[in-house]
Amino acid sequence: MTVLEILSLVLLGTGAFFLAVGSIGIVRLPDFFTRTHATGKSDTLGLILALAGIAIHEGFTINSAKLLAAVVFVALTNPVGTHALARAAYRSGLRPWFVGNPPSEDPTSEQHEEPGTPEAAEGGPE
Repeated sequence: MTVLEILSLVLLGTGAFFLAVGSIGIVRLPDFFTRTHATGKSDTLGLILALAGIAIHEGFTINSAKLLAAVVFVALTNPVGTHALARAAYRSGLRPWFVGNPPSEDPTSEQHEEPGTPEAAEGGPE
């Protein structure tokens, strides 16, 4: 085996590990936000590593260039999509799950004021 074959196998194995961890996180974690965190982090890394391993195994061809373009696309779009889903869920009223008692006041309520509300126009609640 050559060094490039060993490197591609290591990347593929590591990518498969992170994809498995992300899949287990979807099943085991308690709420929407922690599940999107699991998919946003570990599945993105796992897919990037697996595609990079396949590109290295393929060698210097047009197929490896296409795979590396897919790596760039995944690296840019998966985190943005995960953030957009989590933000839309939070703005629609879904709140994170807390162990024990939830906080008495939402600490992020001032950060998410709509631009047209009176509090935003006056500079915040007093």
